[in-house]
Amino acid sequence: MKKLLLLSAFASLSFFVKAQDFKKVQTASLLGQLEMAKTEIDKFESDTKALAKPEYWMWRAKIYAAVYKDEKLRAKYPAAEVAASDAFKKCVSMDTSMKSMKENNGYDAAFDIYTTSFNQGIKAFNSKKWDSSLYYFNYSVDYYDIIYKNKWSSLTMPFDTTSILYAGYSAQNAMKINEATKFYERLVDNHVAGEANLDIYRYILIASSDKKDSANFYKYYAICEKTYPKENWYEYELDFIRKFYDLAGKTAFYERENAAGTLTATKYLHFGDMFVNLSKEDKEGLDSAKILAYQIKGREAFKKAFTLDPSNSIAAFNAGVIHYNDFNTYDDKYRALTKALQEINTKKVVEKDPKKKAAQDAKFKLLTDPVKASRDSVEMQILESADSAVNWLEKAFTVLKEKHPKDRFEKSSYIKSIDFLANLYMYKRDKVRGKDAKAYDALDAKYKFYDNMHDTAENEK
Repeated sequence: MKKLLLLSAFASLSFFVKAQDFKKVQTASLLGQLEMAKTEIDKFESDTKALAKPEYWMWRAKIYAAVYKDEKLRAKYPAAEVAASDAFKKCVSMDTSMKSMKENNGYDAAFDIYTTSFNQGIKAFNSKKWDSSLYYFNYSVDYYDIIYKNKWSSLTMPFDTTSILYAGYSAQNAMKINEATKFYERLVDNHVAGEANLDIYRYILIASSDKKDSANFYKYYAICEKTYPKENWYEYELDFIRKFYDLAGKTAFYERENAAGTLTATKYLHFGDMFVNLSKEDKEGLDSAKILAYQIKGREAFKKAFTLDPSNSIAAFNAGVIHYNDFNTYDDKYRALTKALQEINTKKVVEKDPKKKAAQDAKFKLLTDPVKASRDSVEMQILESADSAVNWLEKAFTVLKEKHPKDRFEKSSYIKSIDFLANLYMYKRDKVRGKDAKAYDALDAKYKFYDNMHDTAENEK
């Protein structure tokens, strides 16, 4: 019995000594003897009774956070921030009232982790070490939230905008799209605006578009329009439509919006480009007739774009180019049919006998009449395409002629408009040669005007 009592007393004494050992940690901490404090708190790492106490985890968090804050000790004891953060969260999970935190200023750990992580993040960011800066800013974002949530300071902002921005920038530069989006979305969800933050709104739309995330895209599209109403957000919607919908979906979307009258000039321009320049995937399963139908749909979209915005030279130019391409296609067909007629005629043997000649002529007429009819039909299409091309290319030329300065694409379109118009007027002039002198002179004057404009346009600055 005495032995049992003796063992019990010894166990109580052991517990008392270990409980008192937190005082050594506290004393060393107060004296700024961080390594000693660390040594003392590390003695409890295998003590199951100490590990069951929130107080132990509070002191471990506080000491390791202080070590993390100290530049020399941080280098000597790497990953101190991990130990500090793990201990802090362990303490909070064991003591939701945070009694030990409040009694011993344990929340100093949160401040030390926050400020040190922020500074380390800035240092890594300036050195373009994106993964490292993201690592540190994750901590600063997290611990700012903890400080604000528990009202441990007079901070009025519910989140650290700067840390979140830098975390997003770091993730973006590290090509970690999902993480960048996560940080940016937090700012956008809280309508953090200003000119400096415009790009994060754009980034979210692009990321949602790339992931073909319709719900997320349109959620943030609405926020973007409301926050920055003067921005041209519809271009991002069109990019989303390109990526999200297949050709049938794009067509249905276009037809629906076109019927509703909600398409702007820019949207018509972009849809025209979609339909004229079908992607490889879009062309799969389409025959030449259907591809041509989309060319026509695209051409009409360009015309509607110009009708809504007569200053949109590119819309007029694109419509004119499509007609000009048709002109060349029909002209090639006309030449091919003419060659076919010539080949038929070369096979015709000269027949002197009137009866045999009549029979031969009838036979060859059966061969040549369909070709001639086709050629006459194609010639009408050539003329129609030429007239339409002239109409739209001159609209583009008129707008571009008055545009100063012109960007690279505008100057290229301007020169091409001039060259195409010279070719078209030369063709139209030659078609009336010897038939209508007045028309010939008028068309020749037009041809010379555009032909002489080429060098002027080339040299324009």
